[in-house]
Amino acid sequence: MLATIASFINAAIIQGIPLLFGSVGEIITEKSGNLNLGIPGIMYMGGISGIIGGYLYEHYTEEPKAFLCVLISFLASLLGSALMSLIYSFLTVTLRANQNVTGLALTTFGVGVGNFFGGSLLSFFGESGSISLINTGLAYKTKLPFAGSLGLFGSTFLSFGFLAYLAVIIAIVVSFVLNKTRTGLNLRAVGENPATADAAGINVTKYKYVSTIVGGMIAGLGGLYFVMDYTAGAWTNDGFGDRGWLAIAIVIFALWRPKSAILSSFLFGGLYIICVYIPGLSSAAKELIKMLPYVVTIIVLVIASVRNKKENQPPQSLGLTYFREER
Repeated sequence: MLATIASFINAAIIQGIPLLFGSVGEIITEKSGNLNLGIPGIMYMGGISGIIGGYLYEHYTEEPKAFLCVLISFLASLLGSALMSLIYSFLTVTLRANQNVTGLALTTFGVGVGNFFGGSLLSFFGESGSISLINTGLAYKTKLPFAGSLGLFGSTFLSFGFLAYLAVIIAIVVSFVLNKTRTGLNLRAVGENPATADAAGINVTKYKYVSTIVGGMIAGLGGLYFVMDYTAGAWTNDGFGDRGWLAIAIVIFALWRPKSAILSSFLFGGLYIICVYIPGLSSAAKELIKMLPYVVTIIVLVIASVRNKKENQPPQSLGLTYFREER
């Protein structure tokens, strides 16, 4: 029984890591007032960019080195995610396009690009079959050397690749920056009332651009984790499922708090796969159980709205474009 519980916790954490990357990235973005519904597409782009970078390195190198496998794919993922976020920022901040429509368009675009290159990348080099980066995948899945000597605790909490721990560290650092630094204060001011922040001398455009791009890069790492660690360097079209949307739901569930997103992501990860640990469920029952994260999010949203506490509400200018001349 204890072993089963430990296995479930371990699986919940594994499922929760890409959600944590995505939700923390979106929290940073939304704190600036930008509602980026393109997070699912950005996660796809982060994943396929990492795959392309890792594949090109392995393809043109006779003896790939683990460090370079990780570094090249990691940087490629950040670059692809940053490019998607830059497009979103240019459209919504500079051109003042509708944020909801732009985000949904980027999601469609990112999923399409990911599936296209995921299905045809090998054919560009005269090969066939599906992408499988063995060396890169093994490098990402490298565990802590002392995890095996710590028994059940080690196998449950310390048997992950470095991206899992990086996700938690990023969430803690982002929480500190948002709540304890002047940069975080300025960012929150931009998200609450950009006109007032602008009048106070804060560069609203810069904060919106930087926060959206940085948030997108962090979200893209969720896609990189999925393809490099979770699937060990293999790409499957539409393999991400609805994880990108779950990440956006976690932002609401965690009440826009990065630290709360840590446990929330693991909780959602557990709800996502709990049907596997319940014997005798029909297919219909499993699909109903998979709805639980969204149901819980709706309940939290209703409770937060009823209580109407300011610290539990989204930024006041969330989803609204800002035009300086309209102040």
